[in-house]
Amino acid sequence: MLKSGNGGGAGKPGSEEKMDTLLSTSQIPIIDLAHCGTEECPIRSVVNRVGGQLFRALSEKGVALLVNHGIPEEKIKMAYSHLDDFCKLPDDTKEMYLRKTGNHGYIKPGQERFDGVSKDIRHTFNICTLKPEAPLPEEPLPGFREHISDLATDFQRLSSLLLQALAIGLEQPTKYFLEKHSHILDGESENQSTFRLLYYPPLIEDDGKNELQRGTCKYSQQRCAKDEIDLSIPEDYRKKRAEEEEERREDDEKRTRCGAHCDYGTFTLLVQDSEGGLEVKLPGVDKWKRVGHLPGAILINAGELLSTWTNDKITALLHRVVIPEEEALKTRGRHSIAFFVHPDNCIDIEPFELPTSSSSNSLDSMDKKPKNRKKSFKTAKTKIYNAYQHVQRRFKETYAS
Repeated sequence: MLKSGNGGGAGKPGSEEKMDTLLSTSQIPIIDLAHCGTEECPIRSVVNRVGGQLFRALSEKGVALLVNHGIPEEKIKMAYSHLDDFCKLPDDTKEMYLRKTGNHGYIKPGQERFDGVSKDIRHTFNICTLKPEAPLPEEPLPGFREHISDLATDFQRLSSLLLQALAIGLEQPTKYFLEKHSHILDGESENQSTFRLLYYPPLIEDDGKNELQRGTCKYSQQRCAKDEIDLSIPEDYRKKRAEEEEERREDDEKRTRCGAHCDYGTFTLLVQDSEGGLEVKLPGVDKWKRVGHLPGAILINAGELLSTWTNDKITALLHRVVIPEEEALKTRGRHSIAFFVHPDNCIDIEPFELPTSSSSNSLDSMDKKPKNRKKSFKTAKTKIYNAYQHVQRRFKETYAS
């Protein structure tokens, strides 16, 4: 049974309000886009400023939160509702839209194994093209195609601004990354970028009736053989409880919502509801840290290809989605939308030399005088691969049975 959490309606208090997060401890950069995120011609001064902030955030943390990006919250909540409606469809209807040879389409819970071991329990709908012939569930869900395409276009425009800003931050020509990402959402034959709708169902102990069972407590009067009541806990009882706790912990690990992984592409844009659960390992840090929820913000994290391009100066962010520890929170669904931004398939992934100074750059200077750049690796000793080869290798690892 689908429980919508706070998908399409007003947000409920999130599961992260009472715990320390990167957000609550001011450990995550916040970048203001000045409402330019969806403009086709963003203000140059904004792109210059965001470029420096983005490079610093991704090189130091691998992640940042974007605010005032220009994408209305109402559009995002409506997309959550559309996905809820899709998940409620009969199984035989949903299977008409299953992911097949490519990445476009529906992925059932348990099909993906991002950590190579645990099945990820979530509903996923991947959109790799906005062309009219793209198989989307418009017939059973009128309005799905129009609304989701409109929202995906907003994310595409936002990614264009960020690609320009990232080039400026890395002291490359303004269109350096734009030219390598010119076919986003034109189809998998051109580019592997994916707009992904995600629903993580609640975890319910199933007794065959899809109901949560309340425990029963029987009380009976007991005669004491001693004047004093022995309140100590028997050793066998302690042992049994410890074994049960260990079994429960192992079971939760098997039922991970999304296993630990790095994203494959250039960067990822992520929105999520207030239920939370996203954890990351910051560069050089061994412990998992909960990100936290900032209403209306979009998270950006670096992917593997950006890490390769920058010779690991920007590190791909290792992240996962954990199961809530509190029993009550396990019964809530979780919604998110991820936009995986990839280069065009034919683009060779070759590291370039990074800036060695902290000097700021402007769009005007970058456009007029592109710098001569040395390649920072030896071609004879390093195999060059293209974007398509990289992502296909990762898909084989993720979907291997």
